[in-house]
Amino acid sequence: MLKKLASYEEKFQELEEAMSSPDVFSDKEEYKKISKTRSELLPIVSAYREYLNVLNSLEDISSLIHDTDEEIQAMAVEEEESLQHKKQELEEKIKILLLPKDPLDERNTILEIRAGTGGEEASLFVADLYRMYMRYAEKHKWKTEVMSYSESSSGGYKEIIILISGESVYSHLKFEAGTHRVQRVPATESQGRVHTSAVTVAVMPEAEEVDIEVRNEDIRLDVYRSSGPGGQSVNTTDSAVRLTHIPTGIVVICQDEKSQHKNRAKAMKVLRSRLLQAEQEKQAKELAQQRKAQVGSGDRSERIRTYNFPQGRITDHRINCTLYKLDLAMDGEIEELIDALIADAQAKALLESSTRNENNT
Repeated sequence: MLKKLASYEEKFQELEEAMSSPDVFSDKEEYKKISKTRSELLPIVSAYREYLNVLNSLEDISSLIHDTDEEIQAMAVEEEESLQHKKQELEEKIKILLLPKDPLDERNTILEIRAGTGGEEASLFVADLYRMYMRYAEKHKWKTEVMSYSESSSGGYKEIIILISGESVYSHLKFEAGTHRVQRVPATESQGRVHTSAVTVAVMPEAEEVDIEVRNEDIRLDVYRSSGPGGQSVNTTDSAVRLTHIPTGIVVICQDEKSQHKNRAKAMKVLRSRLLQAEQEKQAKELAQQRKAQVGSGDRSERIRTYNFPQGRITDHRINCTLYKLDLAMDGEIEELIDALIADAQAKALLESSTRNENNT
């Protein structure tokens, strides 16, 4: 491990030297590329340098442990215990930093929220989750853009699709895919009974053209007049777009822009991401069959979380985590849950890596 870390340190120093070169500094694209690689290496190199300092400190203090002065000896033993604990923490941190990165983690993300069972109450909860994710995105200074939406008669949404752009969006949101269950008393409930509704969330990394090849002959384009709010011209021009991917049957509708071209561009972006997600799920399913074990693939039918309003609690069933902070969560304070899910995924990856290494020895 130390040999590998030393090579990262060497690479990091080369990048820093390159960034100070006048030729690189004047080439914006090259500078941006080098800067990005340096930023990715920085956490590993920082941890490695701290680890070396701890090792040096342990070596320095070893001579004091056998000092004839009992007071100095006691202080040295206490300091050694602290350093050994720090050394262990850094080793665990470095192991996590060295885990293979998901190449899609840095991608922008398309978030689809849809009403499931529960009728109008489910559509109102779609609006609540939309607000929750928008607040969470705002805290991370991410950019959000509504791609498409369909309102319900109660003021909620039957579905809403959002593009979220920024740093490491997919790495934070990918665990949100699945069925979100809500338990609360609907505004229309006269008896005060708690109802259970469900909303599905799909999280897709934004696809690039190199990821998915979409042939023109595989797409059927239909245009029609938009319905719903959107200004005077929205109902008088054929601006709404429906794209159908013939081989898979995937349909994408976009009608919130007045321009047909803008709607088509948005619809294509969503279509590419859905096709990429379908390919990911196919690969995950094949991998699960090969391992004869279930591999998480973002299956939307899986209940992942419950929002219980009468008890003020939010429970994530995958990690058995319950927090009595529902009001804060609905206001976008979901960092604690997401951090716990990331930590759980890292722990599983470490265990898998350790098992694989044992089998190879």
